[in-house]
Amino acid sequence: MVILEVKNLKKKFGPPAGGFQAIDDISFSLEEGQILGFLGPNGAGKSTTIYCILGLIEPDEGEIKIFGKDLKKHRSGILKEINYASAEFSLPWNLSIWENLLVYAKLYEVPDAKKRITELMEVFEMSAFKNKSTRDLSTGQRARANLCKALLNKPRLLLLDEPMASMDPDVVDKGISLLKKIQKEEGMTILYTSHNMWEIEEIADNVIFINHGKIVASGTPLELTQEVLKLEGEEPNLRDVFIHLSRGGEQV
Repeated sequence: MVILEVKNLKKKFGPPAGGFQAIDDISFSLEEGQILGFLGPNGAGKSTTIYCILGLIEPDEGEIKIFGKDLKKHRSGILKEINYASAEFSLPWNLSIWENLLVYAKLYEVPDAKKRITELMEVFEMSAFKNKSTRDLSTGQRARANLCKALLNKPRLLLLDEPMASMDPDVVDKGISLLKKIQKEEGMTILYTSHNMWEIEEIADNVIFINHGKIVASGTPLELTQEVLKLEGEEPNLRDVFIHLSRGGEQV
């Protein structure tokens, strides 16, 4: 079953003449139970695409279907079955992790909320920190708390926008292992963006490489690498961007 379908999506910021083309006619789909990696440098259009899927930004053109339903017509119902996490998003700093998760569990109308929170905190090894406020956590602990929040409602579709950006590789590796564990157990579908090819290789079944708002290559991590490296003569700059991302670079 196709969980997410994006067709001919376009989004431009600024005046009609000139401006910045954040998304330039992209199309892709995501099958149930799949983890799709969205790879690209900063400014490539990854976050804008996520915001369009969430309905936070209105695209200029294109169509988005989630669970086979048009996002514009069924947004409220769709949002109950999806969730989101990002390194740029932070839980309220003055509340403890337990208090934060309880508030979000009530917003999502999670049945047996305390049990679900306890399960997630155990999976992500956060039980010892449940009474700590967000401000007192390390960057890695905040990321894991955000993932707990994003999984509260057992989402059918989970959108993760660089959830582990700027973290040490060992912290990222641990976070990905825990995320893959619960994804396998609950069979959820994930769209995962990153500027780091190594991170994408660790988690994704298939990868889309996006640059300047355009999809330039796609496939398994190996297929993607082979396809991009063939572009040396045709588009050397694009190949250089990919190599930089493969080394974990944030910007080019």
